[in-house]
Amino acid sequence: MSPSLPGPQLHIVGGAYRERCLRPPWTEVFGSGGRAASAAAALGTRPQLWCYADEGIQHVLSARAALEDFSVRASAVPQAIQFDYDHGLATPRIFGVDSQYASLDVAATCVLRFGMLEGQGVIAADQAVYDPQDATSPVLFGENGSHARRLAVVLNQHEAQLLVGSRGSSQDLAQEVLARSGAEAVVIKNGARGAMVHERGRTDEVPAYESAAVWKIGSGDTFAAHFAVRWMVQGKPAAESADMASLATAYYCETRGFPDEDSLRAYSPRPVRPSPRCLAGYVPRVYLAGPFFTLAQLWLIEQARNDLRAAGLRVFSPYHDVGVGAAQDVVSADLQGVAECDLVFAIGDGMDPGTVFEIGYARAKGKPVVVYCETGPGESHKMMQGTDCLIEVDYVSAVYRTLWTAFTL
Repeated sequence: MSPSLPGPQLHIVGGAYRERCLRPPWTEVFGSGGRAASAAAALGTRPQLWCYADEGIQHVLSARAALEDFSVRASAVPQAIQFDYDHGLATPRIFGVDSQYASLDVAATCVLRFGMLEGQGVIAADQAVYDPQDATSPVLFGENGSHARRLAVVLNQHEAQLLVGSRGSSQDLAQEVLARSGAEAVVIKNGARGAMVHERGRTDEVPAYESAAVWKIGSGDTFAAHFAVRWMVQGKPAAESADMASLATAYYCETRGFPDEDSLRAYSPRPVRPSPRCLAGYVPRVYLAGPFFTLAQLWLIEQARNDLRAAGLRVFSPYHDVGVGAAQDVVSADLQGVAECDLVFAIGDGMDPGTVFEIGYARAKGKPVVVYCETGPGESHKMMQGTDCLIEVDYVSAVYRTLWTAFTL
């Protein structure tokens, strides 16, 4: 274990929830606070976690705290919240949001506060980092009576838009968040594109890093924890703190683990550098290839289309944009869609001849192809492997591989 870092102890106020994922299989107790405590403890900070917990979660957290060297102050509740995911990009089904409990009142030097579903964290701190973690109605840090001498806000683009009620640029959103919250630093995350950091009148771009795989659940918790340790405990500038947090998040996405300092120094993924045309505002276009002859196949086409669009790509889907019909009605339109796209995302399980043809046509035109094949590449994928298609067995990893490829073209 790393030696304890100098400086004040970090207090973390956040959720401790049960999490389940269908594909890939996952059943754990983490939540924003629980995961951030593990992430910060791996850096030697010996954090204290404040949360709501039922008896089962309290048991898991106590055992983990003893092993990882953090402490827990849990407010007892009858039944903790549970998040169920179909996959890592799916909107979770949330169970147990039935009651609101008394606030967790925390006065400390350094506090990382997350938004929670079952109650409020009311903070009095010298320094605080705030991540609202609310996709529907985020609130400002001070709205519940919290205050801090120094405040940094970490949130994603969607949350920033909701918080200020506009859809401007990241820079405009950050300025508005700064003005409304009284923060001295704001980090706006933008998924596979990285993040933008605003501190003391300066704006810096922080890259995302390409990981060999992408486990998305909890990646934001990890980012916030590492940013909080660097910015508050170690006293680093916000941009440097965010860059180190981005690197640690890639490590977490690749391994589902929490890196210590030595692990991070040894980890060297490639930063994602958007192309000049993407930086100038170009939105890449992806062709969505895959069978849509059964209800299950249609469901996956819908999932992929929605997730790719939500991540910032234009999507050409033969099912949605051309429709079904005779060859003379659809083939020329489909091939024109391939010709006009920047790359192809292909669903390789249950692959039909049409999808195979679209992949070959795209490669013949020199376009990158990402193939999602959960059953793993086999004999039927030999031509794709031999023509440098990017084959992923995990859905979320395939989506992110597509995004990273698209933004660098």
